[in-house]
Amino acid sequence: MQEFTISTTICFGEEALKKLGELVDKNILIVCDKFINSSGMVEKVKNYIHNCNVAVFDEVIPDPTVKIVAMGVQVLKNENIDLIIALGGGSSIDGAKAIREYYNKLNKDHSKKIEFYAIPTTSGTGSEVTEYSVITNEAEHLKYALTSKELLPTVAILDADLIKSVPKSITADTGMDVITHAIEAYVSNGANDFTDAFAEKAFSLAIENLEKAYLEGENLYYRERMHNASCLAGLAFNNAGLGITHSLAHAIGGKLHIPHGKINAIILPYVIEYNSDCKVTSYVGENCNLVTKKYQKLAKIIGLNSCNPIIGANNLVRYISELNKKLGIPKNLKELGKNIEDINIFKEEVYRALEKDVCTKSNPKKVSQEEIYKILDKVIG
Repeated sequence: MQEFTISTTICFGEEALKKLGELVDKNILIVCDKFINSSGMVEKVKNYIHNCNVAVFDEVIPDPTVKIVAMGVQVLKNENIDLIIALGGGSSIDGAKAIREYYNKLNKDHSKKIEFYAIPTTSGTGSEVTEYSVITNEAEHLKYALTSKELLPTVAILDADLIKSVPKSITADTGMDVITHAIEAYVSNGANDFTDAFAEKAFSLAIENLEKAYLEGENLYYRERMHNASCLAGLAFNNAGLGITHSLAHAIGGKLHIPHGKINAIILPYVIEYNSDCKVTSYVGENCNLVTKKYQKLAKIIGLNSCNPIIGANNLVRYISELNKKLGIPKNLKELGKNIEDINIFKEEVYRALEKDVCTKSNPKKVSQEEIYKILDKVIG
């Protein structure tokens, strides 16, 4: 038996923030980073909230750590909070999820449940509709993906006006995160007809609008399409799972402090090559696996030559690589300027982290240490 669940209310379109006007007599904690607080976004959100007490916790940092989560839990202990509003990118939303989850575990005897609204200010993670939270263990310099239905936000608010000033580099990184989510969910071993529908739409929307949003950031139409694509991809992978692009990205990104979307974009073409293991001699694709045929379908959706699975998958790899180049994303760590002193130790540590990562289990093809090392050689450059 399979399941497909959507339990988060999604508010989107023009002035979606008006949803906050429905809140009455609540003690609210806005969780964000210092930039979001100083940029005026917190005040903008507050302007939609009436007859409520609002406090702000702005200590979240990129790749939120266990220490930050502990600080947030302490704030919840000191305040009588009814509702958390996560405002920001994936780090703020993931941090808020973990803060709420650990607070609830420490106070499981209390009947009161803290509501959770997520308001993304980037179009990338889809965290506003997922039961995942990625937290960094500083001691090990590794990222870990937490998963629990209790992490799901109650309400997600997608307001494109909050993302029109996002810098080009972040637009590129987060946009490629959307594309990675859609592709990995589509070929995941947990994929089904329902997740495929969301993944296909997310993929086509992102491919159609990412470069335009990158070049014309003030255009709210392109921004809204990317916001919707991010959320749709989140709905897909929340139910289907992801794959080793994300496992590797968590491990490498945690070690080398690379933005999550950027490292996903670098790894993605090499993982598609690995998962597409059909024989070159089989022109019509009789011997191709189902995954390769799904890559072929994605290629076809965006108008690439996909007359057989091999050509479709290869053209998808080529397209992703060319899109990365247009968005200023390098093809490997060497181009990114990351010099790894001991490659063998690095690869061993990444492999150990990958084995523990929940995303590895849903990759459509099992991986050996030798095969991962071959992928890592390409990623390293």
